[in-house]
Amino acid sequence: MPRRKIAEAPAALPSREEVVAFIAEHPDRATKRDIARAFDVSGVDRVALKDLLRGLEAEGLFEKRRKRLVVPGSLPPVSVLEIVARDEDGEFLAEPVNWEEAGDRPRVLILASANPRAGRTAEAGLGDRVLARIVDQPTPGEPQSRPTARIMKVIERAPESVLGIFRTTRGGAGRIEPISKKQREEFVIPPGDTLDAGDGDLVAVEVVPGRRSGLARARIREIVGSAMSEQAVSMIAIHDHELPHIFPQDALAEAAKAGPAPLEGREDWRALPLITIDPADAKDHDDAVHAAPDEDPENEGGWIVTVAIADVAWYVRPGTALDREALHRGNSVYFPDRVIPMLPERISNDLCSLRESVDRPALAVRMVFGADGVKRTHRFHRIMMRSAAKLAYEEAQAAVDGRPTDKTGPLLTPILRPLWGAYRALLRARGQREPLDLDLPERKILLKPDGTVDRIVVPERLDAHRLIEEFMIQANVAAAETLEAKRSPLVYRIHDAPSMAKLEALREFLGSLDIDLAKQGALRPSAFNRLLERMNETEHAHIINEVVLRSQSQAEYSPINIGHFGLNLQRYAHFTSPIRRYADLIVHRALIRALDLGAGGLPEGAEARLEKISSDISTAERRAMAAERDTVDRLIAGWLAERIGAMFHGRIGGVTKAGLFVRLDESGADGFVPIASLGAEYFSYDEAGHRLVGERSGTQFRLGDGVEVRLVEAAPTAGALRFEVVSGGSAGAPRRPRRGQRRPERRPTRPPRGSGARARSRG
Repeated sequence: MPRRKIAEAPAALPSREEVVAFIAEHPDRATKRDIARAFDVSGVDRVALKDLLRGLEAEGLFEKRRKRLVVPGSLPPVSVLEIVARDEDGEFLAEPVNWEEAGDRPRVLILASANPRAGRTAEAGLGDRVLARIVDQPTPGEPQSRPTARIMKVIERAPESVLGIFRTTRGGAGRIEPISKKQREEFVIPPGDTLDAGDGDLVAVEVVPGRRSGLARARIREIVGSAMSEQAVSMIAIHDHELPHIFPQDALAEAAKAGPAPLEGREDWRALPLITIDPADAKDHDDAVHAAPDEDPENEGGWIVTVAIADVAWYVRPGTALDREALHRGNSVYFPDRVIPMLPERISNDLCSLRESVDRPALAVRMVFGADGVKRTHRFHRIMMRSAAKLAYEEAQAAVDGRPTDKTGPLLTPILRPLWGAYRALLRARGQREPLDLDLPERKILLKPDGTVDRIVVPERLDAHRLIEEFMIQANVAAAETLEAKRSPLVYRIHDAPSMAKLEALREFLGSLDIDLAKQGALRPSAFNRLLERMNETEHAHIINEVVLRSQSQAEYSPINIGHFGLNLQRYAHFTSPIRRYADLIVHRALIRALDLGAGGLPEGAEARLEKISSDISTAERRAMAAERDTVDRLIAGWLAERIGAMFHGRIGGVTKAGLFVRLDESGADGFVPIASLGAEYFSYDEAGHRLVGERSGTQFRLGDGVEVRLVEAAPTAGALRFEVVSGGSAGAPRRPRRGQRRPERRPTRPPRGSGARARSRG
């Protein structure tokens, strides 16, 4: 006989906690009937269940929404969310668009799509509005829990920001000519949305959604200024390469709250006369050096070298807003007129800048070298230091060369001469190691007060530059060695040997110049150095340096070590600039944790993310290099735009089927010579010989040849120059086309957009 249920003994009823948990976990099916069915409540027990629910509702533990019972503050099963941020792992966080509850809007973690055919969640972006299914909601009382959701579809994209040139039209309206090579379509600016921009101004616009036909509409958000100013050119690169350049408010707030680091937990090295040696226009100083003879009788002629680096890890802790933004940026980006820093100025230019006579926290490595320059021992310390002097490279070099000033004179004997003495010892070991030694001078653009180009110079390469470079290399090696010995995860700076395909292409080119390169398999850097030494005094010296550089692999970051081919080092990690490179910050944190140096170390489990972090910061580095290069191309093109028709001497820096890329000797500017402009005859492309050869005359234009060119066209916004060859090339045997080979039509051609350094590198 079945047992009769009675309301007075509700043994079959769920507990209060079970009911609340069910409502939280099933917001899409939490009616009274659903709860009764889920807990098998029937008959007269339903009356007791209603009483229980009525009491829970009175206590505010749930509320009714269209007959459904929901936990206060919970989200509908399907919600419209706006993506507002990323978490410490880089995942999207969203908030409900419509929120009528008391308190802050909940933050929802966006999960990757469970359906591989549905596309990647990354197709949505910050600022987008999405329709999302709520997967899980926290049960009341659960600490640090967060609702999760999966995107069903993107229903509204964030307003797109476009940079372009404003052109006035009738009736107070205008059009925008986008400067990005990815954006070809123009935009219409209605009257009232122009912000009184003038014709030719560079402006940032916000695309207005909802176009049905015709050109898309936009409204001007910001007038950057004249398109020919350096500020505008930098902004073009920032937008073109999507460089993050505005710090989030939470990151700025964290930086503003930061204060001086305490001495507690640090070694007091303020009496050690460490000095900074940097470019004269440097705003931040993140490395300091000191050297002294080793007094150990067993190391006669040896040196003790100390390198101290700003303790950025003290201020930028894992998982904070500052940390997330630093990882997002990856590195600082340097333009002729500005820096897009990895960290806010409060950190990079203030608290972590090793200012003269100011106490600053640092991570230091003390290295002992023998008289032969070989490192014997090293040890890392977390210190408080006080820079004894701030010097420019030129100041330090002049003092050592016998031209001291009132400032450098007192530093010469106790500080500068020991630094140079240690450097000479390290040069002996460097000579034995034989890293790749390319001679490719870097040009520097000097600006006028109005931001336009004044002139382009090649700064002199001083021993002061080489000294700091060698000290930093040794500190980086010490960091990698220490972390390997401690079996600690780290991010290496790796550089693979040239591929066999690139080596074979290099041999073929050198063969066209009657130059031999050893045909053994993999080559050491010393083999390239011998080649460069042989060609040093010849007409081909510059181009040999160029083609050897092109044959090299690209350096990158990785948690897996393969060594550094260019430096000829087995292990190498970036340690010396955590202000401007996230990789260095990872290494600092790893050292702090491995050596138990206090707070700010690498968190447990971080090693699982190092592969992705390495990939992200390698990509950010390449993005920054491309932006810097494009800015230089645009600045030089704008500078030369007033010299149309002028003659220049240059060298062929690239050869393609379409024509030649020529680099000017005077400025280092790169431009394109279309093949159709070379002459009346047909020119064929010899890929192995890196040359174009005339069918009838045999005239050839070969990589590295000197030519005289005339500037025909300059396109500053694209960074493109077009030349025509006036004289140059060399005689050779006529090169007949193969049977059946079609000759191209003879018509004038224009340079490809952006035919500067980027296009040249493809040649």
